[in-house]
Amino acid sequence: MADIIQLLPEYLANQIAAGEVVQRPASAVKELLENAVDAGATQVQLIVKDAGKQLVQVVDNGQGMSPTDARMSLERHATSKIRTTEDLFRIRTLGFRGEALASIAAVAQVELRTKQPDQDTGTLLLVEGSQITSQQPVACPDGTSISMKNLFFNVPARRNFLKSNAVEMRHILDEFQHVALANPQIGFSLFQNDLEVFNLPAGKLSQRIVALLGNGYKEQLAQVEEVTPFLAVRGFIGKPESAKKSRGDQFFFVNNRFIRSAYLNHAVLTAYEGLLPKDTHPFYVLFLELDPKSIDINVHPTKTEIKFEDEKTVYAIVRAAAKQSLGLHNMAPSLDFDGNVNFAPIQPLRLSGNEKNPFDDSYQPDALASAARAAASNPGRPASQDAYERQLPPRPTEQAKRELEAFYKSLSQISVPDVEHEATAVGVPVPTAPDLLTPELPVAGLLPDEDLPAGLDLLAGQPTSGPAPEFQPLVLPGTAATASPELPLRESSTGPGNKVLQLHQQFLLVPVKSGMMLIDQVAARERILFEQYAQNLEREVSASQTLLFPRTITFTPQDFAILREVEEPLRALGFRFTDFGKNTIAVEGIPADVPARDEKELLEGLIEQFRNSAGSLKLDRREQMARVLARRVATSAAGTRLSEREMTAIVDKLFACSVPNYAPDGRRTIVMLELGQLQELFRK
Repeated sequence: MADIIQLLPEYLANQIAAGEVVQRPASAVKELLENAVDAGATQVQLIVKDAGKQLVQVVDNGQGMSPTDARMSLERHATSKIRTTEDLFRIRTLGFRGEALASIAAVAQVELRTKQPDQDTGTLLLVEGSQITSQQPVACPDGTSISMKNLFFNVPARRNFLKSNAVEMRHILDEFQHVALANPQIGFSLFQNDLEVFNLPAGKLSQRIVALLGNGYKEQLAQVEEVTPFLAVRGFIGKPESAKKSRGDQFFFVNNRFIRSAYLNHAVLTAYEGLLPKDTHPFYVLFLELDPKSIDINVHPTKTEIKFEDEKTVYAIVRAAAKQSLGLHNMAPSLDFDGNVNFAPIQPLRLSGNEKNPFDDSYQPDALASAARAAASNPGRPASQDAYERQLPPRPTEQAKRELEAFYKSLSQISVPDVEHEATAVGVPVPTAPDLLTPELPVAGLLPDEDLPAGLDLLAGQPTSGPAPEFQPLVLPGTAATASPELPLRESSTGPGNKVLQLHQQFLLVPVKSGMMLIDQVAARERILFEQYAQNLEREVSASQTLLFPRTITFTPQDFAILREVEEPLRALGFRFTDFGKNTIAVEGIPADVPARDEKELLEGLIEQFRNSAGSLKLDRREQMARVLARRVATSAAGTRLSEREMTAIVDKLFACSVPNYAPDGRRTIVMLELGQLQELFRK
């Protein structure tokens, strides 16, 4: 039998390796920027066209390469940073595998210009599909310029899997942001389609944070610094009030390399325990420095996931550093035991001109001595009784008593028609105003050992004739009835006059012939709103409420890119906004049925939910936005008390939906309790 195993051709092996390293234009941006940092550059420029599909160019003023090094840099597993096995455990640079340039050259057209400072001329290399088509000397500035053109030109199937320009640009901005934050001592600039997006001069980390993320962080930064023999933690965290609905502004760097770690993120969140509003995420940029031997960075091809040798110690130090910073900057609640800040001195009711204020520092207790002498002469009277009575308010005069009685009589003329009408409907007599205010209201019968006098109604204090009416729950207009074990529900048919009850501002109880329905009011709202928004998107017509004053909102570049990505479905749902500067919009209108509260919080929540739900299900963008907005609006009304009309409307609209039993994400909206199930509960 003939041999069937053979070595892959070099170009095919490079394309397979490129599948791990270069997944999208942002992957090439990351590798090229890291190479520029490793080259010792002080100025790095990134130029992007067509979201990286047409061009990605990185220009730096680093040390450059010789003609031989320039050619060798395009070979697989060629690196200047590793010589022995021990070097693998002392890695402090970013690019060390020697796969980046070879992988990029396998799936793109690459133009490389490089020159060393001590050389008169540089080198120009043209590479296409791993093949060097030209190498010649060229005049160029010191440093290196690498242009990657027409990504995946020779792998059209891979190119078809690229997302829209807005999505790809968002990923490029993420990678640029990571490298720029990790190296504030280097100046960075970014140009997209010949427009300047960022121009970041070299400076301090706090200045770089403000320049990248916006001026809103200028007053929100709290410095973190904790140095131990095992680990050093430095950086900044945000004040609790600056927490946002989106969780994008959270960065961890280990030995100056950006990483993602849910474990360390939990450590920071634990430090904020009890300080953050619900469903918000704090800002932080934290740098961890520790021995490279205690971590493994060669876990993932993108090197964004690492393993710690002692995870628990790292977790504890990060949590302690964040908590200490919150305490030092007076962001966490604390008690001051040195000063009496919780209690204000109680001033006396009245002081005569001859008396001293006992809370004054110059007060001398001479009055106490005289009171003690008076007590010795009159042992039957308390020593301080005279002084106490002098401080009491004067007794009411006869005229004041008459005025008070006239006031009580005037109250008897006040009627309460709404309460009286509702109470009469259920057979409960309503007490009059004097009965409520009279101190001689009979209390007999309130104690278990006493009997209520015959013919006396406890509520009104008036005689009643005939048997006492059956007690029914009293519902005042404009309020929601609440279920209570002592107020049994009346039997009810499935007619329009059914009473819907709200339980704990979370559930609706609907009595029916066969038993009882329990409805989750948030899930029901979400189903109703989702179908409403979906219909609006199909018709491409939806009502919008215009704001009295347009609201300007500034986003981070990443969130602004997502906003551009979902701009079309947002407008179809009823949002109206215009551009108002860099990464800023002016909101002029919102959907008609959305409560006009904080438009910035609403849009941030939509962006965050869209980001989180983008990878779970591959849905049409319009349907996905309808889901996200329905979830956002329904959740914002959670825990609210509903009127009877609102509760009835929710039930009616829910059963008018095409799928009333389930929310858009599959949660149940209705639980049915049959009459037999309810009876069985009391037979056990």
